[in-house]
Amino acid sequence: DCPFFIYNQPAFASGRGEMLQPVGLDLNAYSFLIVNPGIHISTAQAFSRITPNAAPVNLAEQVSSPIENWKELVRNDFEDPAFYYHPDLREIKSWLYEAGALYASMTGSGSCFYGIFPKNKLPVANLRTDWDIRQLP
Repeated sequence: DCPFFIYNQPAFASGRGEMLQPVGLDLNAYSFLIVNPGIHISTAQAFSRITPNAAPVNLAEQVSSPIENWKELVRNDFEDPAFYYHPDLREIKSWLYEAGALYASMTGSGSCFYGIFPKNKLPVANLRTDWDIRQLP
């Protein structure tokens, strides 16, 4: 993950995450909430329950659409195994959408989640104290 964060720009990762291809996506109009519920997800367990998508998707095309459309287009296949082993994780994603996120997803194979919000529209009330919640920027 380190190479991804060093460049500080959206990118597609391949290989084991070390090969990065920049994506022309301007995120300056958005803020992010990162939610860490403190739950460990075994990578081996997550991979064991992955079902390959029968129809390949063009992720570059999907993320070129407005973020408001991502909820219907972009998905993290690791969410299904994570929700299977830890059903309470669904609550985080639901909470992010209820709080006004335009898009919410689990990070990688878990267990953190992120929500993308319009700049200056981050929720300030009803923040959960049992989760570690961070704001970016």
